[in-house]
Amino acid sequence: MHKTQQEAIAFLGEFLGYLADTPGDRDVVLCVPFTSLSVLSKSLHGTRVKLGAQNVHWAEQGAFTGEISAPMLVELGVRYVIIGHSERRQYFGETDATVNQRLKAAQKHGLTPILCVGETKAQRDAGETEAHIFNQLALDLVGVDQTNLVIAYEPIWAIGTGETCNENEANRVIGLIRSKLTNADVPIQYGGSVNVNNIEAIMAQPEIDGVLVGGASLEAESFGRIVNV
Repeated sequence: MHKTQQEAIAFLGEFLGYLADTPGDRDVVLCVPFTSLSVLSKSLHGTRVKLGAQNVHWAEQGAFTGEISAPMLVELGVRYVIIGHSERRQYFGETDATVNQRLKAAQKHGLTPILCVGETKAQRDAGETEAHIFNQLALDLVGVDQTNLVIAYEPIWAIGTGETCNENEANRVIGLIRSKLTNADVPIQYGGSVNVNNIEAIMAQPEIDGVLVGGASLEAESFGRIVNV
């Protein structure tokens, strides 16, 4: 929950300047608050940046006050949507059942969902990392088309804490996630205190296809440097 519309436009103007030499095969997505989707959609025409939302409801319309449907996002030119982020699960009652519903609703309308999975510090300390993530995948991906999907591994204990998961461990877990998929080509990202100091080590790992960037994406220069690694 960052940036007003005016702040988002100012950010974009600076950020695009860092993408002049970004490799053409790289997908760059800005997942912004609902209030900035419309204004950014207009500003992104002709650029190589795609627009993403941070959540979507499973119903196309109805009495779901405060929610946003997939058709509403599509109308604004949104291409991607984050689903099941740990903060949604932790603070807003998101469950694997509702995550699954949202994933299928997004795909039905041509959106590419970015599914977030990951363990808490307590689960990692108890040796439950693999079991927890495998359970999330088993429940979240029922009936989901794995040819139109991105997965983000976000160890919850590393989000916004400055404590990054060791790149070798992140690579190991992401490899395990890939082994549970029917489509091994699903892009799998790492998310959790990604910054300019650790991005090169993270992206050197063979199983990691990209990153889901939080705090470091709020400043155009740092995010531009991350994108260009």
